[in-house]
Amino acid sequence: MRKIFKIIYLFFCFIGLIYLVIPLSDFPLPPKDAIQSDEPADTETHLRRAYFTNYSRDEVLSHYQSLFGGYLLNYPPEESKILIRDQTRSTFLQELVVPFKKSLFINGFEPSDEKDAIFIKGQSWKQKIIVKFVPSLMAVRIFVFILTSIVFWFVLKNFTINLQGLFKEAKKLWTYR
Repeated sequence: MRKIFKIIYLFFCFIGLIYLVIPLSDFPLPPKDAIQSDEPADTETHLRRAYFTNYSRDEVLSHYQSLFGGYLLNYPPEESKILIRDQTRSTFLQELVVPFKKSLFINGFEPSDEKDAIFIKGQSWKQKIIVKFVPSLMAVRIFVFILTSIVFWFVLKNFTINLQGLFKEAKKLWTYR
């Protein structure tokens, strides 16, 4: 039984390593109607890009989810100053996470006041989105996975030992009844 359990455990570890070694995709494409911002704050790094678009929040999120995949997490808009860039205006902030591999933060600003209206290149835009790509290094991913696998093995081993002891105690109590 222990040999089968070890084989199954090693199989899942092997599958996990294959998952982590598969290369990451590049920065996802913007929505179709969007134009890229050329403001200095939006061009500081190649891992963060800003776009002006007429897509709604749901359309932007579904667009990036179809390209990027992953799980969608929601953050309060105030966190954009920490997670995206200081002095970032925000209506919503969400993150697409591909576990152990990469993340994509999507910050949107939809002006509610007339004074905040977005008018760029002779056109009015519904919102400005800032997309921040956060990849991870393969060596770090594999190192964390190996450490996690080792710790998980010992936790699982101790759990089975304790479970066996619990069954023995329960059997003793049942026979003395």
